[in-house]
Amino acid sequence: MNESTLCPSSAIYDKTVLAGEGWIYRIEANQIFRIVDLEGNQAVDTLFYNANDTSERYSATDTIVGQRNIYLTTGTTLLSNLRRPMLTIVADTCGRHDTLGGACAVESNQVRYAIEKRHMHACRNSFLLAIEDPKWDLTKRDIAANINFFMNVPVTPQGKLTFEDGISNPMKYVEMRAEMDVIAVISNCPQLNNPCNGYNPTPIQVLIWNASVRSAGA
Repeated sequence: MNESTLCPSSAIYDKTVLAGEGWIYRIEANQIFRIVDLEGNQAVDTLFYNANDTSERYSATDTIVGQRNIYLTTGTTLLSNLRRPMLTIVADTCGRHDTLGGACAVESNQVRYAIEKRHMHACRNSFLLAIEDPKWDLTKRDIAANINFFMNVPVTPQGKLTFEDGISNPMKYVEMRAEMDVIAVISNCPQLNNPCNGYNPTPIQVLIWNASVRSAGA
């Protein structure tokens, strides 16, 4: 784990994303992007796209192969489907983030839990609502495998995934440097049927700093 030297008061962007809500924003190359788990134990489903060509996007497979690890933390470079660096994790006070669990959907809620769960809001809904403005040049088919920041998804010796209680505490954060202009899309997970959110989804905070602030050590 590695803490940041950046002060929230110097951020150029500061937004609270409520539980279950989606969020989308363009982050310029060399800007610093932080996600804060305000109350702890909250999964944050996240996608990244090349802001200048959205056919290039975060690739879970290439990132896992590139770092030879299924979990993300300080020093991890998030690779695109063209194997190019998109973002680098430069600070992380949680210590582990999931690449395998995917995003909940109304269909998966039915399969995993009960047919009666179909009405419940899910991360895939939040992604689709976030990208509905045509200016983002994204559609339903662009929703690929995502990162689950702060989410605890151990792999058993038999190769199975399990959704376990989170390891993040209040005010833990992950911070990334953009290596290219990116579009970030978040679903602040509304899942109530497994312990990934402690059965109580809570808000998160997103912060962005300019590269000049970082270089000045503020």
